[in-house]
Amino acid sequence: MEQQPYNPLHGITLKTIVTELEAHFGFEELGQRIKIRCFTHDPSIKSSLKFLRKTPWARTKVEELYIRNRHDIKHSPQP
Repeated sequence: MEQQPYNPLHGITLKTIVTELEAHFGFEELGQRIKIRCFTHDPSIKSSLKFLRKTPWARTKVEELYIRNRHDIKHSPQP
């Protein structure tokens, strides 16, 4: 496997990203921050992953949101 020491997403799966974003923001706020149907109409982790894996522009937006908020996500209290 190629080393990517400067890639902030290295070793983090899309499933982890979506799960942590949903836990931190909830689907309603995710849908407000990123206007894609997988977050606004009958959202689920599974349907979101399916859409994001096939839609590079949407995946990029989700990854960028995660990168911008990763410090807060990692340090927020878990229920």
